[in-house]
Amino acid sequence: MQRSALRLAVAPVLAFVAGGTLVTGIVRGDDWPTFRGAVRTAVAPDTNLLESWPEGGPTLLWKAVGAGRGYATPAIAGSRIVTLGDGLSTAGDDKDEYLTCYDRESGKQLWKTKTGVAWNEGPESWQSSRSTPTIDGDLVSVITPQGQLVCCQLADGKESFRIDLKAVFGGKKGDGWGYSESPLVDGDRLICTPGGDDAMMVALDKKTGKEIWKCPMKDCRGAGHSSIVISKVGDRKVYVQTNASGAVGVDAASGKLLWSFPIDQTTAVIPTPIVRGDLVFFSAGYRRGGALLKQVPTTDGVKIEEIYGLKQDLANKHGGVVLVGDHLYGDSDDQGIPFCAELMTGKIVWKERGTGKGSIAVAAGDGHVYLRFQDGILVLAKADPAGYKEVSTFKIPDSDARPSWAHPVILDGKLYLREQDAILCYDITAK
Repeated sequence: MQRSALRLAVAPVLAFVAGGTLVTGIVRGDDWPTFRGAVRTAVAPDTNLLESWPEGGPTLLWKAVGAGRGYATPAIAGSRIVTLGDGLSTAGDDKDEYLTCYDRESGKQLWKTKTGVAWNEGPESWQSSRSTPTIDGDLVSVITPQGQLVCCQLADGKESFRIDLKAVFGGKKGDGWGYSESPLVDGDRLICTPGGDDAMMVALDKKTGKEIWKCPMKDCRGAGHSSIVISKVGDRKVYVQTNASGAVGVDAASGKLLWSFPIDQTTAVIPTPIVRGDLVFFSAGYRRGGALLKQVPTTDGVKIEEIYGLKQDLANKHGGVVLVGDHLYGDSDDQGIPFCAELMTGKIVWKERGTGKGSIAVAAGDGHVYLRFQDGILVLAKADPAGYKEVSTFKIPDSDARPSWAHPVILDGKLYLREQDAILCYDITAK
């Protein structure tokens, strides 16, 4: 299989730094092993991608079926793709939830492992699985909407351990939509966010689930939907996260809560933060806004300085924000109106209505942003502060039944789209 020109060697490394984010362990440049990619920026390192698409979209290489109902994105490592869903077309009348695995070359389903009952709370469009699994070596872990942390063998799906985050750690959600965090694997540890007062965040042995530390947070409103990002402040590694109370930084070594940036209570806090060096950008929807913080080392920890507080124009509900160069790109809350803003000032440089309708899930690669609208329209646009320039669009097949919310994945010259029971793999390499 042809690899991107930016492929990294497949080898153990001590650290891989991209956009100021530190990831330890084994890193492959041709993997997207968790939500928003290996360093959780949703920005692919690929070059030589198509500058435009033919009418009807890029070439479809294969379509996998049996992913089930859900909004989780594919996680990809080596020859395997995994995701989470319920009511699989390959499971007959069984409506329960499964972790499913596919061959990366063909899309053939290799195994499925039951994780529990389906999430059926609220209106139908809110139901189903939404947590992207995390692949690390020969293990894959996922958090179900009910708060079950399940770790399986990547080879065959055999369950290694399971932890009920609510029962064991007093976990709770800050909203009624169930858990959707993707676990973070950092070296020999698995870190996640139960959201309890005594265990807002926990670090576990990634192979056994044994507790290493837990981080308490007084009056924590509960877990949000964000996934943890690693930052480095001086000589200290800090886990940056948002929960229903706001943004937080936790000492990676001890689990001590180093800093917090509280926000007024809102319906849900969903987007994953962006880390660049000592900077943290985070956003929340429902008209809350986005803020930029600077982490500053102190004699006994880390403090934060506010570069700018919550700016309502930078609010993002659940489609995420990407940082390309010195500019942020994302959806205006969930209005289907893409924006571009200066990272350091928060100033909006453009905001334009796109071709699609409804909320936008965003990823970026090779100078473009990939905007997936809720109505199934996928837009290729220039990542250009000078103005909003749509280059190409196409309608994702079978995207009318439920909201088209799963985030795009760009990897090794391919575009992967989860559309409920199907995973679609498109060739976006320039010939």
